[in-house]
Amino acid sequence: MQSSATTPNEYMENLPEDRKEAMNRLREVIVKNLPEGFEERISYGMLGWVIPHSLYAPGYHCDPKLPLPFLNIASQKNFIAVYHMGIYGDKKLYDWFVEEFSKRSKYKLDMGKSCIRFKKPDAIPYELIGELVSKITPEQWIQCYETNLKR
Repeated sequence: MQSSATTPNEYMENLPEDRKEAMNRLREVIVKNLPEGFEERISYGMLGWVIPHSLYAPGYHCDPKLPLPFLNIASQKNFIAVYHMGIYGDKKLYDWFVEEFSKRSKYKLDMGKSCIRFKKPDAIPYELIGELVSKITPEQWIQCYETNLKR
């Protein structure tokens, strides 16, 4: 479910009331833990963090006019989602996250290739998400992205 918001604050303001607290807390944990260099913006109709063209001039290969995407959060119809491209592109990071999630959550992990879904806001392991987003710098994401793109 894409939002028509044009700024991150507008996106947050337009959330359903029952999702605002969890999404605000998720945003805060990401901003606090994300390494310097990522830029917050609306990306694909979601709240996102990207590598701006000033750090990675080629942009996203699917549309070079867009900055390189890294992380998004969204309030979808039936869940809150965290889309983390690092767990899609780095098998070691994926394995770490899956193992840590099972240790830190009483809920079953509901995950796609880069999408982590939380059907209940109280199921979000904020501390773990903070650790996850802290594990890749913009430079490391660019290297991972380029390595996977060349395959």
